[in-house]
Amino acid sequence: MSDERLIVISADGHAGGDILDYRPYLASMWHDDFDAWAKDFVNPHEDLHGDLGKRNWDSDRRMRDLEADGQAAEVIFPNTVPPFYPTSTLTAQPPTMTRQDQERRWAGLQAHNRWLKDFCNAYPGRRVGIAQINLHNIEESVKEIRWAKENGLTGGIVLPGTPPGGDLPQLHEQYYEPLWQVCEELSMPVNHHTGSAAPPMGPEPVDSIMFLLEVSWYAHRAFYQLILAGALERHPNLQLVFTEQGTGWVPQELMRLDYMFDRMSQPNGSQEAVWGEQVMGDLTLKPSEYWQRQCHVGASFIRPMEVGLRHMVGVERIMWGSDYPHKEASTPYSREAISLSFAGVPLDETKMMLSGNAARLYGFDLDFLRPIADRIGPSAAEVFAGLPPRVAPKDADKCPAFIGYEFAA
Repeated sequence: MSDERLIVISADGHAGGDILDYRPYLASMWHDDFDAWAKDFVNPHEDLHGDLGKRNWDSDRRMRDLEADGQAAEVIFPNTVPPFYPTSTLTAQPPTMTRQDQERRWAGLQAHNRWLKDFCNAYPGRRVGIAQINLHNIEESVKEIRWAKENGLTGGIVLPGTPPGGDLPQLHEQYYEPLWQVCEELSMPVNHHTGSAAPPMGPEPVDSIMFLLEVSWYAHRAFYQLILAGALERHPNLQLVFTEQGTGWVPQELMRLDYMFDRMSQPNGSQEAVWGEQVMGDLTLKPSEYWQRQCHVGASFIRPMEVGLRHMVGVERIMWGSDYPHKEASTPYSREAISLSFAGVPLDETKMMLSGNAARLYGFDLDFLRPIADRIGPSAAEVFAGLPPRVAPKDADKCPAFIGYEFAA
């Protein structure tokens, strides 16, 4: 096996400004409102306080952490709380009470996008930012997507979820057609991150458990919602990414959807056909074919079992991710996690999943990243050989990539 160093691109990183960092990026008309809001704001997220929180906005420290972890580049989702929001926006955007709430929060999301532009430019070619949009105002979101493309946020958009019972139309409704049009036109991927589509958690401990058990299922729904909307049919170059949702769900879900869509397409008098024949008539592909043409997985902390399913998912569809700086991230043990999961995988396939697929979708230059990887990347030989038992320390157990691994004492 080659002693080549592998280029590693994380398709799942998270960052954002500290609260006061956002002020310069707000229009001046909002400064007084922001000062009053920031004075009373109490951050509800434990991992955004103290030294842990700084990893989101301390640019040089972040790069040192990722280089020590073998990562040459990353795709950046939001993480911190933008101005005028009660909580982070990676989960479903909270309902607004007034028109002013909507306007202020939209200004807050735009401030984040402008902060992210500068954050990515601090290390050009190594960070790709994903812009936030506001589903309450599609016309303004379309303008913001054009701004993001013009200003180098080539990661596309993070698509907020539309949980059932919320104050927004569901994703399969025609309300969102302008979004799909502009994202296809500008080659801006539509990224759907886990957590963004689940209903809000209740206050009881069991509510948190229900969230954990169901959060990814709610995120998966966007796939067939966009099929049923005809969005993937009308926009064959639109690219849809499912991040931090695992990969093991994909083969079974494609099998289930192909079966159901076939039943709904056949005029056989079945109940499925009664309900679905009219919609099915507008679709020319099976769900699995839309997947193969237009969908991708941001495979955060992918496990060995999931790598074993790579041909059923599509090797060219899988993009490794570390989830830095979250508690469950593979960092600082990504080298070990990669060796554990990609042991024995042919080098060409490993390269695709660790960097090639992300580079193609998000526009990274692999030639630019090559000398960086030569300095910091894991070796192909070590990855192919795998991770022997009792090498990784016990504290790596926080990351799902190590499920079933025998840790060092």
